[in-house]
Amino acid sequence: MRPPENWRQARVTLTIAAVTAVAWGLAAGLRLGDPAAVFAGFIPARVQGVSGDAVLAPVFLTPLTATLVHAGFVHLLFNLVMHVFCGRSVETIIGGRQFVILYIAGAYAAAAAHWAVNPLEVNPMVGASGAISAVIGAYAVMFGKNKVKVANPTAAFWLNALWLAAAWVILQLIVGLTFETIGARIAILAHIGGFFAGLLLAKPLLLLRYRGA
Repeated sequence: MRPPENWRQARVTLTIAAVTAVAWGLAAGLRLGDPAAVFAGFIPARVQGVSGDAVLAPVFLTPLTATLVHAGFVHLLFNLVMHVFCGRSVETIIGGRQFVILYIAGAYAAAAAHWAVNPLEVNPMVGASGAISAVIGAYAVMFGKNKVKVANPTAAFWLNALWLAAAWVILQLIVGLTFETIGARIAILAHIGGFFAGLLLAKPLLLLRYRGA
């Protein structure tokens, strides 16, 4: 399937991108990058009840608020380019409401994956990469070319998904090693969690759209 080129049906994608960019711009302009990361970032140890004296966003909301905080302009730019490029096509196929579900599910899947391997981590995880990874995972299901030639369609799908996931993980490792900053961690496993959420949700969300049509 060829990705559709339709901006009119990508309003949610563009709105999320605009809100994310404005949130980062305000924090950067007011020089509140580090306090914003602590306030809004996802801190796994808080799930265990560990907290300090600082005023922080409710922990159950931080997988979402963390998507509005980035480690720098390059981190933000990389995320938004991938989000807009893949999101436009995915939203056109599954619809705006389902796209919101995908994005939120990706953010929470990313936080869950990060928490599972770092339950006592006290540094904040920031960035929209986990949520965007879900969008990329859905894009891979809908528009990715099958690189694995096997007779069983189910096996072909999952082998191709693993191949795409491996490529995404390698890219994220490069990004993570390049842009990781003190006190604000770009979590690689969170990206993997979001990506697989997108793989799993792409087809159900597509069916949900047309079931309600």
